[in-house]
Amino acid sequence: MRRTNTAQWMEKYNRWQIKVQKDGVRRTFYSSTPGRKGQREANAKADAWLDDGIQGGNLRVEAVYPQFVASILSANERERAKDMGRLYLLPAIGHKRIESLREDDFQTILDRAAACGVSGKPLSRKTLSNLASVMRGFVRFCRRKRWTAETLEFLSIPKSAPKGEKRILQPKDLVQLFTSDTTLLRGKPVPDSYIHAYRFQVLTGLRPGELMGLRREDIHGREIHLQRSVNEAGQVTRGKNDNARRVIALTSQAQQELSSQLEASGEREQVFPVESQSTYRHRWKRYCDANGIPYISPYEMRHTFVSMVKALPEGEVKALVGHSRSMDTFGVYGHGVEGERERIAGKLEAIFQELLAQEESGKEDSQE
Repeated sequence: MRRTNTAQWMEKYNRWQIKVQKDGVRRTFYSSTPGRKGQREANAKADAWLDDGIQGGNLRVEAVYPQFVASILSANERERAKDMGRLYLLPAIGHKRIESLREDDFQTILDRAAACGVSGKPLSRKTLSNLASVMRGFVRFCRRKRWTAETLEFLSIPKSAPKGEKRILQPKDLVQLFTSDTTLLRGKPVPDSYIHAYRFQVLTGLRPGELMGLRREDIHGREIHLQRSVNEAGQVTRGKNDNARRVIALTSQAQQELSSQLEASGEREQVFPVESQSTYRHRWKRYCDANGIPYISPYEMRHTFVSMVKALPEGEVKALVGHSRSMDTFGVYGHGVEGERERIAGKLEAIFQELLAQEESGKEDSQE
């Protein structure tokens, strides 16, 4: 079917618009690109929909969504798409035909997630951004299959969406972490075999996947050479970015926790034999509940580390936590002077010791 009209510039909305009809169904297509290029884009969207090559037919979202998930190459992105589909997309539009989907359907899902999420708590802006990214990826997948001509050009995150606040362990929580090595199992106190992992992560700022990826061969004296990570799917990767592969000089506290862990793990090559990231989260939460520590996610334990070392120059912190050069940890990344890692470890030692000493002193004062 060929159209007989062309896109018109809508001054009020600052975009091109074209209305077309097929089999009694009316559709409107837009482009916010200025000039004739934008007009051509809007026309092309209308043409794609009018084209008999669009063969969505009676295909429904719930039937093709697993295909979309399977087509994603990155394991982390694949898991994210699966979770977003299960929690938000499929309950809302799983029953709908692909051909009938409109941008408004996706915007409604995004708006509802921003307002109340799944459990009644609004989602953070970052989570909403991830959800929108999955939506766009799904629609692109359907376009490539010629099941739809829809685009999500104007999909937007509500301005009212809250920015997620990064939570950290407070000094009193750290004191509890470094004095209690028990958790609860069936209501009874038992030693927590992951205790050295929790402490080591706080003392080094490692990502959970980096902790799981650490091998005995990566330990060189008082340094660890980080060169791999284990993602949510259990796959070994080279880390989040180029700077994730780094060398860290350990403080005496971190060395002590590492030595205790090596002794506990026996002959295993994996230093911290954690089954999976989900298991690690579950075990850490159980430890927090048993010891009166407000739960933060294992990834947020990195935020605790960064918060503790704010006294250091940003470049030194960036090197410790493996942030990319463009990421704003505190400043410009870069050092490689001989002895620099040892000097930074010494600073970390002093900062952590002072933090715990202040908290212990405060406890004693309150008891007098």
